[in-house]
Amino acid sequence: MAQPASSNSDVCLYFLAIFVPPASVGIKKGCGADILINICLWVLGFIPGVLHAWWIISKNPDYN
Repeated sequence: MAQPASSNSDVCLYFLAIFVPPASVGIKKGCGADILINICLWVLGFIPGVLHAWWIISKNPDYN
């Protein structure tokens, strides 16, 4: 089944993830394991942190 298009807030989170990936994950999922994983990936390498943030944003769409 096709996924719906990203909402405007998700598009803003994608752009935020380019600069500060943990912030976008925190906004999307709150404080939890996902943000800790993203912080570790962001510290170890910038690109893995961005890719993880984009994955989190795309896996958890807003249906508002």
